[in-house]
Amino acid sequence: MSTLESLDDFRISENAAKRIASLAAQEGGRPMLRISVSGGGCSGFQYGFDFDGTVNDDDRVFERADARVVIDETSLELLKGSEIDFVEDLMGAYFKVENPNASSSCGCGSSFAI
Repeated sequence: MSTLESLDDFRISENAAKRIASLAAQEGGRPMLRISVSGGGCSGFQYGFDFDGTVNDDDRVFERADARVVIDETSLELLKGSEIDFVEDLMGAYFKVENPNASSSCGCGSSFAI
């Protein structure tokens, strides 16, 4: 398990940290939010969000307050410099990734192109 010190790699907003900690408490224990990137979606790549208690050899762990986010190294290459936020608006409540590497994204924000 590796915890990255550099804020340039990936950031967790205050709102996201609060929501992750709240959801993790509901899951029991201290699970982490796993963010992954896979091929698919309407723009080429799509984000995946899941709670996970396991850290694999190729995972990097990011922490803010009581929140922990785990990202595999392959996904991190596509997320480098990004920030996860938690948004509540007319569309609902959801995690949103602000990804400076994305050249475009779909209307729902769950997929992107590079």
